[in-house]
Amino acid sequence: MTDTAAVARGAQLELSEDWLAVIIGIAIFALSLVGAAGPDLLGWVVTTAVWTDPGKALAPFSKAYAALGGFGSLVVTYAALLAVLGAAAVALKIDIRRFAVAFTVVFLLAYGSWIVGSQANLAVVTPADFKKFGLSWSLKLTNEGGYVVALVLGLVIANFFPRFGDWLSAAIRPELYIKIAIVIIGASLAVTAVGKLNLATSLLWRGVVAIIEAYLIYWAVVYFVARKWFGFSREWAAPLASGISICGVSAAIATGGAIRARPVVPVLVSSLVVIFAVVEVLILPLLAETFLSHEPLVAGAWLGLAVKTDGAALAAGGITDALILARAASEGVNYQPGWILGTTATVKVFIDIFIGVWTFILGYIWTNHIDRLPGSARARPIEIWQRFPKFIVGFLLTFVVGLAIALSIGAASAPRFTAAVAESNVFRVIFFILTFFSIGVLSNFRRLWEQGLGKLAAVYFVSLFGFVIWVGLLISWLFFAGVKPPLTN
Repeated sequence: MTDTAAVARGAQLELSEDWLAVIIGIAIFALSLVGAAGPDLLGWVVTTAVWTDPGKALAPFSKAYAALGGFGSLVVTYAALLAVLGAAAVALKIDIRRFAVAFTVVFLLAYGSWIVGSQANLAVVTPADFKKFGLSWSLKLTNEGGYVVALVLGLVIANFFPRFGDWLSAAIRPELYIKIAIVIIGASLAVTAVGKLNLATSLLWRGVVAIIEAYLIYWAVVYFVARKWFGFSREWAAPLASGISICGVSAAIATGGAIRARPVVPVLVSSLVVIFAVVEVLILPLLAETFLSHEPLVAGAWLGLAVKTDGAALAAGGITDALILARAASEGVNYQPGWILGTTATVKVFIDIFIGVWTFILGYIWTNHIDRLPGSARARPIEIWQRFPKFIVGFLLTFVVGLAIALSIGAASAPRFTAAVAESNVFRVIFFILTFFSIGVLSNFRRLWEQGLGKLAAVYFVSLFGFVIWVGLLISWLFFAGVKPPLTN
């Protein structure tokens, strides 16, 4: 198989994951909507509360399914996800028996991490909750700390039990899991936005402008650093620039295909993206909570611009949302939840859209000017669609439908619709957990280093911590400073 054919085969697989994410995400949203007007079809999904008594940690989302109990709802949730994701595995030509066995273990370990992260001594933040649970101390991670627990557990498996990590590989699909989550989150953001349309519109346009400003700077500087300071060829420098500056794994893979790079190039860059995303998600939310607690939407936009995978960025945004809201509440300011995460997601979505446009531009330049071969075809406009991340279509659809319904229904029906969207959002949380566990399992530092990551890592480190993070912070401040989330009252 030629290198070009291998890249094309990888692109087809990515496209299949995109469309599967759209189908699964929209199906979950649609089934939740049925509950707003009729029978509750998804109320059995398991939820986890902050706990001191393990027996009270789990419960089904809807009281209509209370008879299942916490353990029963966990079993039903696992079985439903296994059936749906098993069908996706078949579509992706993954051995279904291997996937089923591996997913069983992945689900248990990942959701077990979420339960551990919801333990009160890890999760409690506010004085009221300290009093409620009778605690004298807490790590104050919020229950979003479950993402960190899942990530750390995955890292332990990858680096200390690599054979076990390899055995789990059939069910380690972070790109699929996070894309499904992004499709689902569209409706949740719509419900959040409908109460404050002026603010939501302002965030939308600020996000668009911030992306254009940031990435016209980012990509050119990273490409220059890779070429001039570290001596990389164009084949390496372009995927590096896209991976560091645009959106990590997806951008590196799309750019590699656009410029016809050897398959090893986007693979190694993608591995670096995962490693540095782990570092960022552990550090940046704490920095945001410490220094940007009075500018919460600056913090949200900054994480969207700085963290280079969808899963890491949105989880970092969720952690920061919880941390800053808890800190603000301790100071007597009660922001509505979701706006910090919503800002992160808005910025990240526009970055994902930017991938399709930018890879078309790069494909056109490489095909027609840099690697032009006698008789080779010119890049075609259809390649914009071929490179476009299809799961964004699903996100936009759930957002638009959710917004239209929220604006059209009466006050009497609004609570049922809000509850239905909250129900679908529970699945978003579960897919987040699966994403972060998967990212950890893929991060075998020794193995990646042996593949020649040292020099690549130096470019990534210099670029990310030398200017990408700080330029992102500056741009976030310029466009979002002074813009506050609405108050709960």
